[in-house]
Amino acid sequence: MRTILFLFFCFFSLQLSAQEPQLAYQYFRNGKYEKAASIYKTLHEKHSYNTNYLNYLIDCYLQLENFEAINTIVHQQLEKYPNQKYLYVELGYSFQLQHIQEKATIFYKKALNSITKSPNIGYLVGKTFQNNHLLNYALAAYKKAMDLNPAVNYNFQIAFIYGEKGEIENMFHAYLELVSSNENYMATAKNYIGKFISEDPENKHNISLKKLLLKRMQNNPKNSWNELLSWLFMQQKEYNKALVQEKALYKRNLSDLNNIIEIGKIAFKDASYENSKNCFNYVLTNATNVETELIAKLYLLKINLKTNASNEIIETKFQELFTKYGKGVGSINIQISYADFLAFKKEEPNKAILVLKEVLKLPVNLFQKGTIKIKLADILVFTNKFNSALIYYTQVQNDLKNHTIGQLARFKIAQTSYFKGDFKWAQSQLKVLKNSTSQLIANDALDLNLLITDNAVKDSLKIALKTYAIADLLSFQNKNKQAIDTLQLVLTNYKGHPIEDEALFKQAQLFERINQFYKAENNYLQIIKLNKDDILADDAYYYVAELYLNKLNNIEKAKEYYRKIIFEYPSSIYLVDARKKFRKLRGDKIN
Repeated sequence: MRTILFLFFCFFSLQLSAQEPQLAYQYFRNGKYEKAASIYKTLHEKHSYNTNYLNYLIDCYLQLENFEAINTIVHQQLEKYPNQKYLYVELGYSFQLQHIQEKATIFYKKALNSITKSPNIGYLVGKTFQNNHLLNYALAAYKKAMDLNPAVNYNFQIAFIYGEKGEIENMFHAYLELVSSNENYMATAKNYIGKFISEDPENKHNISLKKLLLKRMQNNPKNSWNELLSWLFMQQKEYNKALVQEKALYKRNLSDLNNIIEIGKIAFKDASYENSKNCFNYVLTNATNVETELIAKLYLLKINLKTNASNEIIETKFQELFTKYGKGVGSINIQISYADFLAFKKEEPNKAILVLKEVLKLPVNLFQKGTIKIKLADILVFTNKFNSALIYYTQVQNDLKNHTIGQLARFKIAQTSYFKGDFKWAQSQLKVLKNSTSQLIANDALDLNLLITDNAVKDSLKIALKTYAIADLLSFQNKNKQAIDTLQLVLTNYKGHPIEDEALFKQAQLFERINQFYKAENNYLQIIKLNKDDILADDAYYYVAELYLNKLNNIEKAKEYYRKIIFEYPSSIYLVDARKKFRKLRGDKIN
């Protein structure tokens, strides 16, 4: 019995002991510094070697302005552990808070001088200065430690401090030094540098980084500088310049073409078809295997589709690819694209469905099967076979729940339900997608959810929204004239309804699709006239400017509307592009 009681007592004591640090930290977090200090003092006396308890105790005393206690405890600790010279920083900081700067400076210098004798303490000294927001001293400590011991690298800490000080060029320099010492830091450098640059090539930080990289390329050529310069150009959507850097890397290393393929894909998504074409032509010229060849040829074919090549030319090119590469597993992506072409361009959906059903018979993996079924369901929606489409979408969503393909299928379920006028079920799916791992799917889900929510409030029967959804479906089915007429019904019957601006905008884009540019212009101007603060106002300004520039040949009007975005919509997603185009039209020299 005594043994059991003894063991119980030991266990209870251990449990209390383990709880003490947690309790102290809880008090500290809640601002109860006296209670926290009381526990940390006990813990420090029991475990004086544990600097964590000591540091929290000093922080508590600082909050309580108990500077005498700090002086006592620091001197006691230094007597016991003379190597803990970083504590001079804490001592100096306590004097600084008492406005006794002379004494503070003496202890700061003592801390810095301790690095001379023991460079390994440099990190602790620098970190303690940093924790107390003594940034210039922290920089001095890290730099001194690195000078005395070239084996250590504190450029990450130095870069972070320069960022806090707002010295961005020095921060960039430190991150580049970090990469120069070890290329494994490339991703880290990009992550932190990315917080200070923008899409705008004229942004002062973008210019600063570009100059630093070009200087390093001249003085100390390294692949890292080309890679970072390529990355910077990609952020600025200057795909042609990124391609130049990646070509240089490829010629130097003769590695794979994946980076150039990636630039081509991103340029394609961004509708920068000429730049995408340049990428994939280069890939095709240098491809050493069939898989890479197929990727390049498929994208070149997609570019032809997007740039309005005739159906006859596209059909011929597809057949040439099938003759060369066959219709097996290796050419699945080409077969899917061909089905898309048959349905949405040639309006031969039945042939497209047969193509995809044949592809499903191949030994494909789950992800390929998901992609094929989504395309098949899209074509079924195109032919108004909603229930059949929903079956395929649901199969994919169930099979690949946590994958982007499964999330896309869920969005398609919501979109199809919206087309059918089942807004409640559509929104139940869209709400799940707000946390999608794909930002694009999350954004599309948010936009559709807002469209339904914003336009259902003043219309209990949702007739206006149902009519708009029918027009949206007709647009998806490439029935442009019918979609325009349906939207006109909305505009005629529901003037003043919240959906009016959406209908005007959708109709404008359809007018552009059928080359009725003056009608599109009129719609965009109506949106601006309705309400300059409307959520679609900056879209209308941008698209009408694009119309004047690219279709109506009215440069002065284009400048006028780009200028409106620059000065009246500074948070617009079109700001960078509008500024770039405005400056070019004005005749400014663009780097």
